[in-house]
Parts: sequence; structure tokens; C-alpha cells
Amino acid sequence: MTNVNFLHVTAEQLPLAAKAIPGTAAHSGEDVRPRSAVSAGTGLAGSIALAILLLAAYRFSLGGLQATFLLLAGTALSMALWSVVVERVHRRSSTGLDFSLERSASGLSHIVAVKTMGFAATLALLGLCYFTFRNYAQPSFGIYLWSIVAAFPALLVASPFYIALTSRYMVEPKDGLWHFGMLVLLRFEELDWDKIADHLRSWAIKGFFLAFMFSIMPGSVAAMLKLDIQTILTDPLQTILFLVRLAFLFDVVFGTIGYIVTTRLLDSHIRSANPYAAGWAAALICYPPFVIMGNGGPLDYRHGGLEWLDWLRGHDTLLILWGLMIAALAVVYAWATVIFGLRFSNLTNRGIITNGPYRFFKHPAYIAKNLMWWCIHLPFLTTLGAEDAVRNTLLLVIVNVIYYMRAKTEERHLMADPDYQAYSAWIARHGVLERLRRQLRVGLRHRA
Repeated sequence: MTNVNFLHVTAEQLPLAAKAIPGTAAHSGEDVRPRSAVSAGTGLAGSIALAILLLAAYRFSLGGLQATFLLLAGTALSMALWSVVVERVHRRSSTGLDFSLERSASGLSHIVAVKTMGFAATLALLGLCYFTFRNYAQPSFGIYLWSIVAAFPALLVASPFYIALTSRYMVEPKDGLWHFGMLVLLRFEELDWDKIADHLRSWAIKGFFLAFMFSIMPGSVAAMLKLDIQTILTDPLQTILFLVRLAFLFDVVFGTIGYIVTTRLLDSHIRSANPYAAGWAAALICYPPFVIMGNGGPLDYRHGGLEWLDWLRGHDTLLILWGLMIAALAVVYAWATVIFGLRFSNLTNRGIITNGPYRFFKHPAYIAKNLMWWCIHLPFLTTLGAEDAVRNTLLLVIVNVIYYMRAKTEERHLMADPDYQAYSAWIARHGVLERLRRQLRVGLRHRA
């Protein structure tokens, strides 16, 4: 889920129960930003842990795979501890848990058995998909699939205990997993097909994006650990390139953690998965194996082109300034993922984020990413002449439109949540684009 002011919501749609951000003038009736589902402290705790662990991995010359597991486990643990100890997220009503409930063991046993069957069937179905689709036979997915196979026995053993713990305190224990378990058992009398569909969509999202994110992590981590610190500290251009690489590494680490840690106990579970085919299409064509804007794809806007380092070489001042702009966009892009804490995920609602860069734009990651592509690839410059320059420029514009459609379809899904309605109404009045429009209108009136 990511949050550019594409949808406007009237003030009347703002839920009366929307809470104010602590420290604001909520009691005076002022228009305040809705509370974010994740505090800035969660992402900050994870970022500090990730930085320390990355330095430790560099100091002790860990391999890419070893460092990957260290970074994932340590960063996730730090955010989990912050969430429970400091913010006590497990006590929130949004978890769907009520620790005052006292269900009997006899009433719980049937629910746990059905859910455990549903969970085992879900993992089996996911494994079947990985086996069937040849894309996952590529070497890049080898470590990920090995990790899944290695973790499978532990997951099966631990799952009944986790399911029993959460189901005992769930306000509504018969969720999508339970209904899917009933379907596996061929018990059709109580099935809720909408919940089953949402359960399967959620696991399809988790299985697809986790495989992709995890597969690129070891290589990214290994490349980062091989960098020469002395060169980074003494060469301004290398410093800039390091910042860009570091920002993308933070994005990958936090993104991977988001797909792994989906649990009610941390309030990081999936509330709903995007049910719209257009949303899935717009998202999936941006990722392998469906990606259409990659090298050689129908929307490849790099044909005959060079990157900014080549075009600006020899113009040292402009090169550094341009690089700083790219680095700033990369930091915003990573920030838009880090601020989710444990909850980053495409095509899902896991709680609405209103702080960090989302206090300025609904979709800061998409804005930063698309602007970065213009700055890095300069599609209007090419070694093959004006015709290809025009073609590359038009193709990147089409890519930008695809991301616009991703934003629109995400908003269509999220607008079912009153919290997002409140956020959308607030950003429509206070977002950067609205402020710029107001200033422009004032300037035009003064000129008139």
C-alpha cells in the first residue's frame, strides 16, 4: 500500500471518530491530521538496528546470505519490540483481539483444528504454485525456496499454538483462514466465499512479492558489503552513489520484512487485499516476470540511451548537483517504505499511514521513483538520434501513467476504510499539491 492528490473527499466524509495526532490542537476543533497506524518510532527503531547490523556485517566480513538473515531478523525484532513494549500495539482494537475474552478449550479446539488444516493447505497450494511456474526455477529464487522448505516443518509445528493463541482472543475467530479450512474439509454449510477469496488474494500477494523481494536481497547486501569505505568518504560522487544504494537497500529490507511479518499480535495483519483486477494488473506488470518496462520490454525507455553519469561526465559541478537530486529522491523513496515499519505490502490495507512523507503526498514513493527514472535515464537524450529520443520520452510517460493507474486503483480499494477517507480528506486540503494550487490561485488573482 502506498499513499499525489488523485482523489478528493469532502469534509463531510471525514469520520467523526477520527483521532488527532498527539500534541496538536485537537481540542480547539482545528483541522488536524488523522492518526497514523504506525508511529515514526517504529521505522526509526528498525533503521537504527539495520544501520548497526550493516556495520557489524561489514566489520566481520559476513557473506551476503549470512548478512541477509541477520539484517532481516535483527531489524524485524527491533521493530517488534518497539511496537509491543513502547506502543503496545497488541492491545489495539484494530488487531481484532480482545484479551478479556475467555473461550473454553472445548469450544476452541474445533476452530484451531480447522484453521490448522486451512494453513497447511495454504502452504501446500503456495508450494504447488512455486513448483508449477517455471519462473521460480531460476537460480535467483534458489535461496528463497530453500528457506521456505527449511522453515516448513517449524511452521507446521508452531502454527497450531499460534492459531490457538490468537483464536482464543479474536473477536471473530472464524476468519478467512477458518473458512478456507472448512472448504478443504468439504464443509460447505457455513462458507463465506468473500472471506475465502480475500484469504487467497492475501496469500497470493505475500507469496509473489516475498519471493521477489527476498530473491534480490542477498545480492544487494553482498554488493553493499564490498564497497570501499575510504573511497566513499573521500569522493563526493561515490558518496552520492553510496547513499542511493543504501536507500534502495533500506527499501528492500523493510519491504521484505513487511511481507514476512503479518500477524495480529503486532497489528500488522492484512485487513483486506485489493479485490480489483485492474489494481492487480497495474501492479504486476511492474514486476518480473510480467514487467513490461524492463530492458527489451515493450515499454523499454532506455533504448540507445545513456545514464546521467555518462551524459554529465566532465561537468563536475552539475554532476554533483544532479546526483544530489537523485539521492534525495532515493531517500524519499526509501522513507516511504521505512515509515510503514512492519507493514509494507503492495495491494493490501494493513492500516493507514499518515505520517512521514505521507503527510505531504498520498503516493510519495511513486512520485520519487518516477522522477528518479527521468533524472537517471534522461530519455530525451539518446545516441541513436532524435526519433529514438522522442520514442523513449513517450514510453517513460506511459510508464508514469501506469503508476498513476496503480495509485488510482489502490485508492479505490482503500476508500472502503473510513481511516483512509479521513486521510484523503485531510491531504486534499493540506497536501503539497493543494498548497501549490492555492498559492498559484492567489498569485493569479494578484496579477489580475
